[in-house]
Amino acid sequence: MSNKGFHVAVVGATGAVGQQMLKTLEERNFPIKTLTLLSSARSAGKTVSFRGEEVTIQEAKPESFEGIDIALFSAGGSVSEALAPEAAKRGAVVIDNTSAFRMHPDVPLVVPEVNKEDLRNHNGIIANPNCSTIQMLVALEPIRQAYGLKKVIVSTYQAVSGAGAKAVEELYNQTKAILNNEPFEPKILPVGSDKKHYQIAFNAIPQIDKFQDNGFTYEEMKMINETKKIMHMADLPVAATCVRLPVATGHSESLYFETEKGGLTAADIQAVLKEAPGVVLQDNPSEQVYPMPADCVGKNDTFVGRVRKDLDTDTGFHMWVVSDNLLKGAAWNSVQIAETLIEMEIVTEK
Repeated sequence: MSNKGFHVAVVGATGAVGQQMLKTLEERNFPIKTLTLLSSARSAGKTVSFRGEEVTIQEAKPESFEGIDIALFSAGGSVSEALAPEAAKRGAVVIDNTSAFRMHPDVPLVVPEVNKEDLRNHNGIIANPNCSTIQMLVALEPIRQAYGLKKVIVSTYQAVSGAGAKAVEELYNQTKAILNNEPFEPKILPVGSDKKHYQIAFNAIPQIDKFQDNGFTYEEMKMINETKKIMHMADLPVAATCVRLPVATGHSESLYFETEKGGLTAADIQAVLKEAPGVVLQDNPSEQVYPMPADCVGKNDTFVGRVRKDLDTDTGFHMWVVSDNLLKGAAWNSVQIAETLIEMEIVTEK
């Protein structure tokens, strides 16, 4: 690799997000001295190409993290719960893409554009937020900084890749079956259901993850609780409705929010978004310019459009937010956290 840089481990290297992490590390020319790829015993021995070299995947074990500087985890919550503390114990800084540690009080939950200073308080593990939370907060934070924030209501239209590669395959197979007038049996979506699974092709499923006692799903509660933690606003009113759509990649969100400052116009909100880090404003209704998931695939930014003032509430606004859920929603945000750790000299070369 190189004589300079960091010893980086990717856990879950063969999964969809793990593959995106590797691609992002390569595209960003991340300073890697040694790369260790870790996965289940089933995938051990396979090779993956990185920067023109073939890297052999090893089975992830506690001792695998000896000498690791930064460990990117995306292999499921149970794997993170078992191995992330072991990695941290051995001196690695863990950036975990699962929900295992997000709400732990001593684990920073970080979107670099929003709360990078929280990285200074890590104890070896840093959590990557839910994909839908990330893109929403990238869009909301500059508005909060400029005009305050007092309420958030979001409806999400989430891509099937958020449920994994097998769910995408099921989407494709169902689509083909319906077009060919062939029978099929839904087996995967909604993930988290132990009772029924439903057709996703040509459909919309208003359930992502398990329902909670309050009637919200776990995915919706993740967005609610993570928003309050990341923004350090425990009393902020937040509500979410999360829906799975037959889109392979790219989450969309219809977002209503209220500012603390009154008398604002849509142009005021647009002006803030136009200068915001990580945000691309695409908002020209007269020319039908607005973000769509098909156009955001493979891009790290969060795209915002359809900004308009509410017709009844002076401080209320609506906007449409789109992002690649495998990149900003997962791999890119994780790598961005790692880059920020280096920039802030929280992690240094050994």
